[in-house]
Amino acid sequence: MSLQNFVEELKWRGMVHDVMPETEEHLMEQMRSAYVGFDPTADSLHIGNLVPIMLLAFFQRAGHRPVALVGGATGMIGDPSGKSSERNLLDEKTLRHNQECVRKQLSHFLDFSSGAENEAVMVNNYDWMKEFSFLGFIRDVGKHITINYMMAKDSVKNRITGDGTEGMSFTEFTYQLVQGYDFLHLYNNNDCTLQMGGSDQWGNITTGTELIRRIGGGKGYALTCPLITKSDGSKFGKSEGGNVWLDAKRTSPYKFYQYWLNSSDEDAEKYIKIFTFLDKNTIEALVKEHAEAPHRRVLQKRLAEEVTKTVHGVQQLENAVKASSILFGKSTSADIKSLDEQTFLDIFEGVPQAEITKDMLQDGLDIIGALAEKTGFLKSNGEARRALKENSISVNKEKVKEGYSITSEDLINETFVLLQRGKKNYFVLKVQ
Repeated sequence: MSLQNFVEELKWRGMVHDVMPETEEHLMEQMRSAYVGFDPTADSLHIGNLVPIMLLAFFQRAGHRPVALVGGATGMIGDPSGKSSERNLLDEKTLRHNQECVRKQLSHFLDFSSGAENEAVMVNNYDWMKEFSFLGFIRDVGKHITINYMMAKDSVKNRITGDGTEGMSFTEFTYQLVQGYDFLHLYNNNDCTLQMGGSDQWGNITTGTELIRRIGGGKGYALTCPLITKSDGSKFGKSEGGNVWLDAKRTSPYKFYQYWLNSSDEDAEKYIKIFTFLDKNTIEALVKEHAEAPHRRVLQKRLAEEVTKTVHGVQQLENAVKASSILFGKSTSADIKSLDEQTFLDIFEGVPQAEITKDMLQDGLDIIGALAEKTGFLKSNGEARRALKENSISVNKEKVKEGYSITSEDLINETFVLLQRGKKNYFVLKVQ
């Protein structure tokens, strides 16, 4: 594979914050290996991890070998940069399970299995750190980095002098040494010459380049990406329910798709460069088209499609698009009945619900009873009759008239019936 200019690619995408001098030249000489670290304290990554994932993905597409490091050892310590508390200790079995889950998610972005020369590699720093004795570490590694050097790092200074913190434990203080040693280990054993990460990682990464210089007698390189923020000041990667996860069980593909679809114009223009593999010409054309007709939201739609397709696959993307159209577009009863239960609940989250029994459906539940007497959705049978005469009542998106009976044939996932008055008033019958 011919090498592409990786640094140049990142620059037009707005993904370079700091880069060590001569990094670009170093990468254009031959195929290189670079690593990014991932925290394995959960069995899923979230979209806050997407920036480092994309760094590795663009690196591999430029012809280089990406190394994904799972921080089994460092995950037990806690990275001090920007965090106010330490992490919990996880046992090895849990760490291994989480590592395998992370690998599966990364495989949507990285090639781990084609046999290509630049095939991605996954490593776990617990494998080389677990045999290290404390005395061995401070003798072989610690003596090469001075306290003055470590104290000068912003990540350390901010924790020690920051308001509202309880200071910094020795465990956290040594984090940069452990991460620095990872870089040295990968330099010696995996021919890895570049470490990448968020801009808050610069201090930890350069500790690694310092160890490579002082112990390995070589040269390591560093590149960081800006921390992603939202234009309204809220935190990227968070929704009302917390993290937006890559695991479909934690965040459904519909909610995942909706997160990107709801991006502001300003954010969508930034995100589509960072989180998709679309080329420069395609993105510029989309930006131009969006500027001419912002109400069509072509940027947001393409962004949501591309990221959802990469993370969840084409089938789940199609389901998410179909689910989105149910609320706002022309959908049919068949469309609604094709939804899985979780997606249905996600779409109609917060919509009033009433419970009925299966027995009520055996002989058919009269539509007036379903709207008023049995559920209380409408105030009275008279109001229900008026709404039916106005032709404003739908069952599973299909208009019905007085005399209609709801049966088990109307059930969505054997559990739900969707009632609707007008365009925006939804009610859900849940069958127990």
